[in-house]
Amino acid sequence: MTSGPDTDHTQDSLSLAGSEDQHSAADWEKATAAVLRKTRQLADDAPDSAVWEKLTRTTLDGIEVAPIGTLDAVADLPATGAPGEAPFTRGRLATKPEIGWDIRPRIYGLAGKDLNEALLTDLENGATSLWLEVGTDLPADGIAGALEGVLLDLAPVIMDAPEDPVAAAEALAAVISASGVRPHEATNLGADPIGARVRGEGAVSLDLLDVLVEKARALGVLGVVVDGTALHDLGASDAQELGYTLAVGAAYLRHLVAGGLSVDDALAQFEFRIAATDEQFPTIAKFRAARRLWARVAELSGAAPEAGGQRQHAVTSRPMMGKYDPWVNMLRTTVAAFAAGVGGADAVTVLPFDAALGVPDAFARRIARNTSSLLISESHVAKVVDPAGGSYATEKLTNDLARAAWAEFGRIEEAGGIEAALEDGSLLARVEAVVAERDAQVATRKRPLTGISEFPNLAEQLPERAPHPSTDVRRYGAAFEALRDEPATTPVFLATLGPIAAHTARATFASNLFAAGGVAVEQAGATADADELVAAYGGQPVVCLAGADKTYAAWGAEAVEKLRAAGARHVILAGKPGEKTIAADLVDDSAAVGVDALTFLNTTREHLA
Repeated sequence: MTSGPDTDHTQDSLSLAGSEDQHSAADWEKATAAVLRKTRQLADDAPDSAVWEKLTRTTLDGIEVAPIGTLDAVADLPATGAPGEAPFTRGRLATKPEIGWDIRPRIYGLAGKDLNEALLTDLENGATSLWLEVGTDLPADGIAGALEGVLLDLAPVIMDAPEDPVAAAEALAAVISASGVRPHEATNLGADPIGARVRGEGAVSLDLLDVLVEKARALGVLGVVVDGTALHDLGASDAQELGYTLAVGAAYLRHLVAGGLSVDDALAQFEFRIAATDEQFPTIAKFRAARRLWARVAELSGAAPEAGGQRQHAVTSRPMMGKYDPWVNMLRTTVAAFAAGVGGADAVTVLPFDAALGVPDAFARRIARNTSSLLISESHVAKVVDPAGGSYATEKLTNDLARAAWAEFGRIEEAGGIEAALEDGSLLARVEAVVAERDAQVATRKRPLTGISEFPNLAEQLPERAPHPSTDVRRYGAAFEALRDEPATTPVFLATLGPIAAHTARATFASNLFAAGGVAVEQAGATADADELVAAYGGQPVVCLAGADKTYAAWGAEAVEKLRAAGARHVILAGKPGEKTIAADLVDDSAAVGVDALTFLNTTREHLA
């Protein structure tokens, strides 16, 4: 499977804009450059065309995302096809289901009657399927009780039982048999032995596929889940996650075909689980690219064109969630669910906003469930198939991501397949490289995390939740959260120079920066000179000067000298030291936009101790 995912394509265009609304690229460059120059982001002598480089960002996969899409960027892209037709870029189905997408809650940490009541509450209030975690809280022999009252012909049940998937499948089969109904075709017994290995939850034996697929075919349901979130939760990029799902899917497909199934029959058993993040356009492109890529695998495997449609289950990202200011997670998951739905996912799981804290409460589960209901029923996001299709930016990003994921798939295959790539560590080494790059971006706040690295609430009281193993994932803000877990016991003295209007900007910047590391500040307030500043000083070992450049130049050096004489051991400048502010040799550290916040905060905390 070394051929690329592309085919020939002719791009047609139609403009609906009137002549007065049609502008050239040069017109856009001129208007954009004017804005950037006004905000000092572009030099006065820089050409207007420099805005492209200034505003283009690069993803963790090395994909350059331009600020706007252009016709030239998509002129040579491969055909996307119509919705419901190969390569399924625009959707697995030709039309949207009446329900929009399958609203699939994930419930864990409950048992017995509490679990059953929670499942029924979800189904009675908008959920259309159930994702069951079978293990400690729900043993296989408890499945019958958990599903009591559930209409199995209407609500698909997706099993997640890495410890003993066969026992869980047999228990579900017994419940189905006792119900006397034909189960919903989207019910899935959930075989994913490689995913279990990646998560460290089970031994790898592809023979498990044979057992569960045989049971699934007898029941008329699905048997296999290719869970890309297993690698995503380790920090994988979008292309790495998609490349991984292709490699795992290919391994499962080869095994099932070798065991006697036709390619088409084997493909019919698959569902792919893919993470959705709050990066809206990359997530939309991700689900579109995933379908195109899997259709290519199916084509190269000799499948009929209609057999290559990828059934997708989107799950809002666990690593993107924040432990602190958890209510912000509602915003993250809403954007992620929107993007997954627009991207064409068949089912969407929105994780509750308090999932990073432990077992979600009923309120959090309700908000998670209602997120999809609102998007479908009030925002009408699911009324149109592939609403982002045809957008220059979306089509370009879909193509670029597909090519990057195919390249990752090729690297895994060259290593001998997914099992070999996991065994030799090559895949995880590439993931670790992405993790290091993301961590560096988070540390410098180039990748800001609201409520964690930006705008933290140091005085917040977190809701209490029962602990649960599902929280054991390395979140993107983990390093900042670790500092917040053990807040500094001594505050920093925020030495504000000049009147409030003059020092507010830098004082706010510094306060937020310190709070992100669990460090409180005590502020001097308005001051007229160094003596007033020292009079407000309370003897804290660390002092941070915050004021305007003119004030720094006028009496900043005097303030540093007198604060040191009064007991300050570590002096920080909010802003950049220099001839127009305060000389670098007069202060011990400085903090400005782009600072490595984690290094800065750890250094500050060492001097507070």
